[in-house]
Amino acid sequence: MELHDFSMKKISQQTEHTRKRYNVSSVVYDLMEWPVEWIWYNKWRKLLWKKVEGPNVLEIGIGTGKNISFYPKNIRVNGIDLSPKMLERAKTVLSNYPNERVRLQVMDVQNLDFPDNYFDEVVATFVFCSVPDPILGLKEALRVTKPGGKLHVLEHMRSRNPLFSSMMVKLDGPIHYLSGVHIARQTVENVEAAGWKIEQVKDLTMGGIFKRIKATKSH
Repeated sequence: MELHDFSMKKISQQTEHTRKRYNVSSVVYDLMEWPVEWIWYNKWRKLLWKKVEGPNVLEIGIGTGKNISFYPKNIRVNGIDLSPKMLERAKTVLSNYPNERVRLQVMDVQNLDFPDNYFDEVVATFVFCSVPDPILGLKEALRVTKPGGKLHVLEHMRSRNPLFSSMMVKLDGPIHYLSGVHIARQTVENVEAAGWKIEQVKDLTMGGIFKRIKATKSH
C-alpha cells in the first residue's frame, strides 16, 4: 500500500471514530458542557460573532447549535457537522430561530463539498480539537474562502506551562479514545501551517489554554 493511501485510510478510520463518539454523546452533550458554557463559552461565542460580517459564512462543526442564537442579521450561514446526531439537535435549535438564510448539512471539514473561493468568512468554535487531521481541515477551509476572507476560531489547546503541557500530552490519547477530543493540540501553529495569515491571537484564560484566533486568506 502506498504511503498516501495508508495515511488516508488512517484519517478515514479516525474520522469514523470521532463521528461515532459524537453521535453517542449528542444526547448528553449540552448537559456535559453546561458548566463551562455558563462560565466562559457563552460570552466568548457572543463576542466572536459580533466580529463576523459575512455576508456568506461557513460554520464548521456546528454541533448542537450553540452559536445559532448569536448569528448576526443579514448573513447567510452554511453550518456543517461530521455527526448526524449532533446536527439533528442543531436543527431543533434552529427551529426556534426561523431563518431561511441558514442551511445545515452533514459534512466533513477534511473534504468540503464547496467550490473554491466561495465564503467570505469561516467560523469554528471548539472544533479543531477533534478534527482527525486539523491541518487538512484548515487547508480545506482556506480553499473555500475568498481571498481576503477571515477565519474566526475559538479553541482550547496545549498549555504554555511545561508541567501542564506534559500532563495534557500524556492524557491526550485516552481522552481522545473516550470522547473524540484532543486536549494537547497546538492550533495556532496548525492555522499557520495550513496557509492562513494570523492577524490576532488572544488568550482567554491563564496559561493560554483557551484562545481566540483571527486569520486571513492572503491570496
